[in-house]
Amino acid sequence: MQTAETTNPLLNLNYEPAFESLGSDYYDEVIAEEFPLHKLRFRNNALLPLLGLNPQEVTDEDFIQAFGKFEQRKPLLAMRYHGYQFGEYNPRLGDGRGFLYGQLRGIDNELYDFGTKGSGRTPYSRGGDGMLTLKGGVREVLAAEMLHRMGVRTSRCMSLIETGVQLWRGDEPSPTRSSVMIRMNRSHIRFGTFERLNYLKRPDLTKKLLDHVIEVYYPHLINEQEKHALFYAELVEKVAKLAAQWMAAGFCHAVLNTDNMSITGESFDYGPYGFIPTYDPHFTAAYFDHYSRYSYIHQPDICMWNLEMLQEALKSVIDKSDMDAGLVKFGKHFLGNYRLLMLKKLGFNQELPKAETDEILKVTIDFLKHYPISYHHFFADMAGTFSQKWQDDPSYILEGSEIKQSLGSSELFFNWAGMYHRILNTMATSEIDNIAQTLKQSNPQTVILRPVIESVWESISQQDNWQPFHDLIEAIRE
Repeated sequence: MQTAETTNPLLNLNYEPAFESLGSDYYDEVIAEEFPLHKLRFRNNALLPLLGLNPQEVTDEDFIQAFGKFEQRKPLLAMRYHGYQFGEYNPRLGDGRGFLYGQLRGIDNELYDFGTKGSGRTPYSRGGDGMLTLKGGVREVLAAEMLHRMGVRTSRCMSLIETGVQLWRGDEPSPTRSSVMIRMNRSHIRFGTFERLNYLKRPDLTKKLLDHVIEVYYPHLINEQEKHALFYAELVEKVAKLAAQWMAAGFCHAVLNTDNMSITGESFDYGPYGFIPTYDPHFTAAYFDHYSRYSYIHQPDICMWNLEMLQEALKSVIDKSDMDAGLVKFGKHFLGNYRLLMLKKLGFNQELPKAETDEILKVTIDFLKHYPISYHHFFADMAGTFSQKWQDDPSYILEGSEIKQSLGSSELFFNWAGMYHRILNTMATSEIDNIAQTLKQSNPQTVILRPVIESVWESISQQDNWQPFHDLIEAIRE
């Protein structure tokens, strides 16, 4: 009789002990919770080909065995880290409701992590139950798929399994349902992983971890004489690009503590996030962020501050002046990428002359900031109504859109449409088709604003109806 290990494709993957090989200074071995129930609520078939798997050959039971019952996978590693939380250093952190399940190579030869969320208590649970609410799992699945569709460098959810445990939470009607999620991303090594080693005054462990990060995630730097400084400069650029992606996508992460910042510059760990409904620079997603530290407009500055705090953790290996030389370029990296991404949202897949770029972005933001119209619907309407006639006459711009019907006579709209029309008239007719395509690629028709998520959750919580959830994921991917 064959065992699950020999028949389950998810258990047969070639897992690599990359992080495990660093030794127990960086993690604790833990045991997963045994749950009374295992209902597979989401499986990400889109990720399986990256692992060399045919989705049709992986059953729902395979997912449950591997990612709900955690059969045949040992060891499971609760990673150790500290972090700055809302500006205050906290040495009492670590994987409190998750662990590193395993690492493996994709068919692109990149190393990926499988990390859990909601898999039970660890040494870092600090009195918590180590669990994830089902609503929290649903929200993270949706966030990851939405951000991926919008071109943000993000983690993805591999699976979500309902576990049958009743949970009590202060921010949800309780008791509420529970789940365990598998997150797939490049690395779960955080800024806070290094900050812990500095707190413990272990420069030897810092250098060991930093060399590991470069070897695994920045291999092109291995033979460089100044590889450590070059790593930091490249991380600065990656984080600046990520911040630009969030801002263009109209996304507010909500909890940009240093333990939520990846050493590979990847977006992950979605809690009380929110997509801005209108262009409100001060939109704050987390109800407990009383001083709006992590508001939408503050995200680039906070990312830069987190990188500055990371310098303290790396100074035993990297000269501070070298890190300062990398960090000073953050603003240039951010603005350059933000401008390009916003131009794409406007349909321009190439950089315009600086004066035109400055003007079209200014009049666009001025219009969006002045009127309480949907940030996302504005760009989606551009994609949905664009035609060759926009080049002929500005009065055709956004024709058929409710935004045009209600605000088309305003001075700000007139200025924006006139500027857009003038840019179109500098282009060859053959380029107009490219604009239509870029608008569609950069501006999905579906965006998961909070009322949309709440509607999906209401169907699940009240009727156990998962069809709206799956329909929403399909709409996002389209």
